[in-house]
Amino acid sequence: MQTDLTNKNQKKPVLEAADLNLDLSVTEPGRLRVIKRNGTVVSYIEDKITIAITKAFLAVEGSTAAVSSRIHDTVASLTTQITATLKHRMPSGGTIHIEEIQDQVEMTLMRAGEQKVARDYVIYRDARSKERAAHTAAKEMFIQAHPSIRITLADGSLTPLDLNRLNNIITEACEGLANVDGDLIQYETIKNLYDGVALNDVNTALVMTARTMVEREPNYSFVTARLLMDTIRAENLNFLNITDSATHHEMAYLYAKALPVYIAKGIEFELLNPILATFNLEKLGKALNYERDQKFTYLGLQTLYDRYFIHKDGIRFELPQVFFMRVAMGLAIEETHKEKRAIEFYNLLSAFDYMPSTPTLFNAGTLRPQLSSCYLTTVPDDLSDIYKAIHDNAMLSKFAGGLGNDWTQVRALGSHIKGTNGKSQGVVPFLKVVNDTAVAVNQGGKRKGAVCAYLEIWHMDIEEFIELRKNTGDDRRRTHDMNTANWIPDLFMKRVFDNGKWTLFSPSEVPDLHDLTGKTFEERYEHYEALTDHPGKIKLFKIMPAKDLWRKMLSMLFETGHPWLTFKDPCNLRSPQQHVGVVHSSNLCTEITLHTNKDEIAVCNLGSINLPNHIISGTLDTAKLESTVNTAVRMLDNVIDINYYSVPQAKNSNFKHRPIGLGIMGFQDALYLQHIPYSSEAAVNFSDRSMEAISYYAIQASCALADERGAYETFHGSLWSKGILPLDSQKILVAQRSRKYIDVNFSETLDWSPVRTRVKKGIRNSNIMAIAPTATIANIVGVSQSIEPTYQNLYVKSNLSGEFTVINPYLIRDLKIHNLWDSVMINDLKYYDGSVQQIKRIPQKLKEIYATAFEVNAKWIVDAASRRQKWIDQAQSLNLYIAGVSGKKLDMIYRMAWYRGLKTTYYLRALAATSTEKSTIHNSTLNSVSSSNCSNDVSLTTSAGQALLPKACVIDEPTCEACQ
Repeated sequence: MQTDLTNKNQKKPVLEAADLNLDLSVTEPGRLRVIKRNGTVVSYIEDKITIAITKAFLAVEGSTAAVSSRIHDTVASLTTQITATLKHRMPSGGTIHIEEIQDQVEMTLMRAGEQKVARDYVIYRDARSKERAAHTAAKEMFIQAHPSIRITLADGSLTPLDLNRLNNIITEACEGLANVDGDLIQYETIKNLYDGVALNDVNTALVMTARTMVEREPNYSFVTARLLMDTIRAENLNFLNITDSATHHEMAYLYAKALPVYIAKGIEFELLNPILATFNLEKLGKALNYERDQKFTYLGLQTLYDRYFIHKDGIRFELPQVFFMRVAMGLAIEETHKEKRAIEFYNLLSAFDYMPSTPTLFNAGTLRPQLSSCYLTTVPDDLSDIYKAIHDNAMLSKFAGGLGNDWTQVRALGSHIKGTNGKSQGVVPFLKVVNDTAVAVNQGGKRKGAVCAYLEIWHMDIEEFIELRKNTGDDRRRTHDMNTANWIPDLFMKRVFDNGKWTLFSPSEVPDLHDLTGKTFEERYEHYEALTDHPGKIKLFKIMPAKDLWRKMLSMLFETGHPWLTFKDPCNLRSPQQHVGVVHSSNLCTEITLHTNKDEIAVCNLGSINLPNHIISGTLDTAKLESTVNTAVRMLDNVIDINYYSVPQAKNSNFKHRPIGLGIMGFQDALYLQHIPYSSEAAVNFSDRSMEAISYYAIQASCALADERGAYETFHGSLWSKGILPLDSQKILVAQRSRKYIDVNFSETLDWSPVRTRVKKGIRNSNIMAIAPTATIANIVGVSQSIEPTYQNLYVKSNLSGEFTVINPYLIRDLKIHNLWDSVMINDLKYYDGSVQQIKRIPQKLKEIYATAFEVNAKWIVDAASRRQKWIDQAQSLNLYIAGVSGKKLDMIYRMAWYRGLKTTYYLRALAATSTEKSTIHNSTLNSVSSSNCSNDVSLTTSAGQALLPKACVIDEPTCEACQ
């Protein structure tokens, strides 16, 4: 096969400055610019002259010269002279070669009488010149020598290394990418080969060589992915008997050839649904866009390869574009014009504008299309029903569902059991069984089984429940592998604010509390509290200060990461479906708020919009967003009808109510593209406006589907049927809680009146929006997960696919434009754990924009979430971060979350106030927070500015890969 090396299809460089909306003033006309030896042009930086002269003085006079005021003054004077001479020669700006500048340094040193220093500078220049020449010669020598390297083929035979193919692969991998060096990759790869090396090891050497360069230049992540893609193509096309290998450009016609063969093989192996063969595969094959293989980062492609591509006997026979088409076909099976819809769905997925949740990507188009993400169950207070619920957990987990179990109905420890005249062991022993079931049923080896147990905090077992994740105590009453969450009524939070008492009960004696919310719950709860004063009326109870339980909840949250804090009343009072049931818990990742009962296991189907893909020229492209939302809502609604239901209660619930959860990912990237710091009012406003637009289009998209397919079964009586939108439901919460305990925003910028009118006629889905964690699918498309601030600007990420260097490409592009990206900066970022705050030469504006999660003020995270929450009918997976944690700070942050009207919170990520000293460095400040200059102060105030809570600092990181 001949490889096209003419670069006819060269794409624009990744992350162009214009795309990032960066400040280009450093290279504007009138500035002096420097031509480097590799031909690139950069701005003239006087500090570089200072560094060069200083090094020359240090070479002559020794390291102690660094503290000499004489030398400081001399260097400053010489630098000023050199800059003045250069600007005198070019008063209107212009370009000058680096060698001319170095000549000028030599002349200035000689004129100043510093002959010894000038001599050392000349020697240094000559040594560097020889070093560069030797490097070039070494590259040529290795490249010339490589025909002596032979490759061991699968049959054991030897063949010479194909230099032309190696060169073609690397050239294609670097195509269209700025600041990458294909020659260097080839040179370093050949250095690591030996005579008789296996063919697979050559491919591995290419990938490993390129991945080591990611920390210097983010574009090497794309290079690495493309080199990996060559291996994937070879494995796939050989298995399908199409060809032994192929280049990227050859896939322009090979993709169409591969699709029907792949479908036939998948059906033959009983891995794909035979209905896929009824599609017009020729038409779909022509729609496959091979150029989109170039969009992957290394982490994204490796994740797909390891965990998503369909395989037979360990061989992946799915290519990326075929994978996206398989998912698209699987979601279009029941469409009238299925080829048209499949192509529409494919284009959305392969362009990375939208991505369904992991179960949908795993299973769409297969024989068992379990596409839904989350399942919520209520466990009854009956032994056979308890074990039936655990069985349902196992069946749902087997096919990649994330689970949320409500255990509040199960009677407490010490409660009377009528059937045996004994006493109950409470909730905890059953949760141990749930924990071990999640471990045993690990979703087919693709990812860990995952479940979260919820318990209302008036339950007598709540104190033991809080301690389930502790590493000490009786291990029979510990659950180390499952998640836990507190389900908190507003009354408890009011008691915490007002220093009130709190009473614990067994649900066997107060059974109706489980299904009551708001003021109705408060009245009934106070009725039961009054009965405790009458002996015999309530047999099992405990009275304690509400703040004592609150402190214990926060202490365990910090110590173990659990239980998470979720709020019962906002979830119920703002639920569109409160006319048919009660929300008893959230799901595994705290973003789903659907009602459950004995006969209904709530199901939610998730997908996320890639927000930065909708930022065009620094603004949100609402026309593109509307188009994406319309297609995404249709795909999510299709999931309900196509889905495989492993238990009947799930099918019953999903067909009745048809809930979906459309969310977002890449929120931080979208801020970077607009040059907006996360810690700013601008970020809060963008959170508000972007979610308003998504809500506006999503609700109307569901209405359009109702016009086409009919409204969901239980529509009548819902908030939708009354024209009450998510924004309006905030008024219900405020009325029930009273203004004293809540501060939410009601601003809007779009015309919602026609939407209120239209929604009364019918809507397709009972629930439409929810923001999931997106840890894995965000990796696939190469953006920050969900609504999270950046964890660190440079770090190593570990997951089931291995370890990957993650570097912030937006930061690197900004540093390059300011001529600040060099090896010293790389080492500085490593030293400061990916933080830019302590690096003095970085401008303050960039420090604000690129503050990491540890440096973002919690006020901004909560306020942005609060603004988002008003538009969302479900909830958000909201992680909260703490640097220098203390009980006072936790108290403030979680009170603030409730006070701002949030429905749920997710992980607490804590960072200690001090860090371990690094053995190779002297001053280990790292990310520790100094009390003298902490910029993370935050206080909870009313809209009028009245302080409610003390100030504190904030933050850390999350990576749930379970239900999204």
